[in-house]
Amino acid sequence: MYTNDIKIFEAVAAHGNFTRAAEATFTVQSNVTARIKSLEEEFGAELFDRSARKVELTAAGKILIQYLKQIGHLMDEAKKELTKSGQISGSLKIGCVETTMALKAPGIISQFAEQYPEVDLEFKSAMRTELINDVLNYKLDAAFVSAPISNPELSQIVVKNERIAILTPAKHKKLEDTLRAVPLKIVVFELGCIFRSRLESFLSSKGIVEYKRITVNSLEGIINFVEAGLGISMLPEELVQEYYSTRKLNLFPLSKDLGTMTTLLVTRSGVPLSRAFNAFIDLYKASSESSGALV
Repeated sequence: MYTNDIKIFEAVAAHGNFTRAAEATFTVQSNVTARIKSLEEEFGAELFDRSARKVELTAAGKILIQYLKQIGHLMDEAKKELTKSGQISGSLKIGCVETTMALKAPGIISQFAEQYPEVDLEFKSAMRTELINDVLNYKLDAAFVSAPISNPELSQIVVKNERIAILTPAKHKKLEDTLRAVPLKIVVFELGCIFRSRLESFLSSKGIVEYKRITVNSLEGIINFVEAGLGISMLPEELVQEYYSTRKLNLFPLSKDLGTMTTLLVTRSGVPLSRAFNAFIDLYKASSESSGALV
């Protein structure tokens, strides 16, 4: 199997069409057909289902493309490691949720850029499921996500345990009174957010099943909406106390089971970690230990 064959195979998988794959790889359709047939003979399995209107990967094709992604990732890492053997270089993409890590990211990027100027460090903020999928598909080198994770394709490092709490406007002195509001309104991130899930579980445990959701897409939006009295929310205690202590807000702690969240750093299992990634981990650990954040 040659590099060009891999490119053609990936193009057909991406476009679902031999003609468009030929255009994307600057060749002719007959060559695409011939190279795919050659690959199928080499692996002894059909890689595409051609019976549908759109060409789709078979089960064997899906397995092969995962291995090819891993090969491509390893080749990229090898190039990074060999380009400047005397210094750490390349790029590093880390995923994180909108809350604690998003607020810490600027400081870490600044420190990392100062110590390792040849490495491009990029943070991506997204929901937990998207971050995990991006790690699995080699779009991210690693991601900070909430536990638990049971996927055998992922390795995980426990980063920290933190307390989460109910967030209300300052005028709300008793949580019990707040929960009796009709209609009760909650201010949350979109579906897939761990804090939204925990808040809804808490309300369910209190027998509250009817409430109105106000969905926002930023941490600042949640803080502003809750402070304005538009609803309640759930966020990490440390986050609110450190960055929003002057705002007109109240925090109500939860039980240990519901109010404790474990953050993990996940990477692909079986994939060698680059020197840039190891340098990031060392810097993050040093930063967290100095602030008492690391477990």
